[in-house]
Amino acid sequence: MAVAGAYLLLVRRARRRNPALGWSRWRTGWFLGGILLLGVALLPPVAPFAHEDFRGHMVQHMLIGMYAPPALVLAAPVTLLLRTLPAASGRRLTSALHSPPARVAAHPAVALALSTGSLAVLYFTPLYNATMGNAAAHWLLHAHFLMSGCLFAYVIAGPDPAPARPGVRARLCYLGVAIAAHAVISQLMYGGFWVDVHASIVQVQGGAEIMYYGGDIAELLLAAALVATWRPEPRRAGRGASVTA
Repeated sequence: MAVAGAYLLLVRRARRRNPALGWSRWRTGWFLGGILLLGVALLPPVAPFAHEDFRGHMVQHMLIGMYAPPALVLAAPVTLLLRTLPAASGRRLTSALHSPPARVAAHPAVALALSTGSLAVLYFTPLYNATMGNAAAHWLLHAHFLMSGCLFAYVIAGPDPAPARPGVRARLCYLGVAIAAHAVISQLMYGGFWVDVHASIVQVQGGAEIMYYGGDIAELLLAAALVATWRPEPRRAGRGASVTA
């Protein structure tokens, strides 16, 4: 609620500073929708079910890591900050976005490894079982799902400025790799290969099915967001173009 209130306060400030430019209601709606999805994931009945049943955990993971992030990213929070911050603070934020660490973090391969690659580490090692027995570790897991999901959505389809963001074809390729990786991990989980989750076979297979179908839907929605937010780059005049007097 506090985060939603802060976003709405910034929207109000942006509209006051530049009434002609304003702020898109669609972006505000996306942000509130993302917060709503996080609330559904972290509050009853989903949260208690997630602690008792692996299928509930997978539903929670889908909501936090794959459905809420695109909605939050489509709200363009960085652009909103740049419109409302003082000039000096805005320049510092822009410099931070173009710093070498930000360029590394915003590379699609890094975002893919953090969001999708980490799932293999979570479910094919004792890590998942360790987080279930520790409340602090469990909340850190939620934070990782959210932050890595937002990073991947931001790199692939975010309307906010990103340093050295690759072209649409490259981003679609990375998204295709993410779809394939999710499919492989979920199928291995369903078949019981390498999976290290202390739950019944029925729960593990049910969680794998949720991951398989839920992940496909989320990534197709992200692809649609990429196409919807894509704008063609302006064409540059050729070197041999004639100049009229």
